[in-house]
Amino acid sequence: MTADWTPETLDSLARFLRARGLCDGELTVRRIGEGHSNLTFLVSDGTRRVVVRRPPPPPTPPGAHDMLREARLVGALGTTRVPVATLLATAQAGEVIDVPFYVMSFAEGPVVTTSTPAPLDTTRTRREVGEALIDTLADLHAVDWRAAGLHDIGRPEGFNERHLRRMGRLVADAEGDPPPHFAPIDAWLRAHVPAESGAAIVHNDYRIGNVVLAPDAPGRIAAVLDWELATIGDPLFDVGYFLSSVPEAGSPRTPTEDFGTAMLEQGYPTRLEFADRYAERTGRDLAGLGWYTALALWKLAVLYEYGRRRAVRGVGDSYYADQALVQSFLEAAHRTAGLDEPPAPSQDEYAEESR
Repeated sequence: MTADWTPETLDSLARFLRARGLCDGELTVRRIGEGHSNLTFLVSDGTRRVVVRRPPPPPTPPGAHDMLREARLVGALGTTRVPVATLLATAQAGEVIDVPFYVMSFAEGPVVTTSTPAPLDTTRTRREVGEALIDTLADLHAVDWRAAGLHDIGRPEGFNERHLRRMGRLVADAEGDPPPHFAPIDAWLRAHVPAESGAAIVHNDYRIGNVVLAPDAPGRIAAVLDWELATIGDPLFDVGYFLSSVPEAGSPRTPTEDFGTAMLEQGYPTRLEFADRYAERTGRDLAGLGWYTALALWKLAVLYEYGRRRAVRGVGDSYYADQALVQSFLEAAHRTAGLDEPPAPSQDEYAEESR
């Protein structure tokens, strides 16, 4: 099937929701979210609203877009201090439609990207939102993941080296070497891999665009979204990734920073203030945080390069086709690591791809 709902699949969904007392009557479905991975839909019967989360259309790569794993995480976190939507139902592939999905409550409030809406758009409330963002990340990293029944969703031992190796394979050549324009930062990261700072649930895509804010002051987080990449690993990766998403005035921006330009508005904390508050809340030593931030930027460059190659072949999201997106992440990673500008991509490689 496609990502669109047909009369037949919508009817199947209506029966599924009606049987569980979640909606009753004719449904309307509207796509919400940025939509470059799993798909999220707001579903309503005119009175009640729920959210349906499903993977892209098949075929699905092995291990990717595991909706039931994501649902399990959301359900487990519902008993903790971390704000998440309420898990309402799950469905296996073929039970309702040809892919698995889950249903959760609708978290009321704005998702902020390029501007902060009223009445949250005051200096004081923006500061509260920023503090709530980093405090929520600290709360996530404090969750007892074993007690929550999540001991089997990741392997924290060797997380940093394994993360670097696994992600690098996405763009490596047949000999396992990175593309030439990735080589300097790749080598720097491998030469400075730190021991894990601890083991915690890591969101892996934590940024302002992946939370719902409570609609009224004071600034609070209503729900953290998009748990598809979450695992057990080094919590400082989450911190580095989050800081890499915070734009700074007067500096070149990556695509991830473009998704959060509201944070340039007066009141939001700076990267340094975010880091200091996290350290104060958790007691963690952030002396090596630069490596994790560079790793996050390199990882985004890898993912965008992987997406770019698929787009060039006509089998992926055309959003990723622009190589300048890849290069912006590499340049930011180099700045973070204190390296010279990355080399330009090989024209020979690009010419080969276009044939």
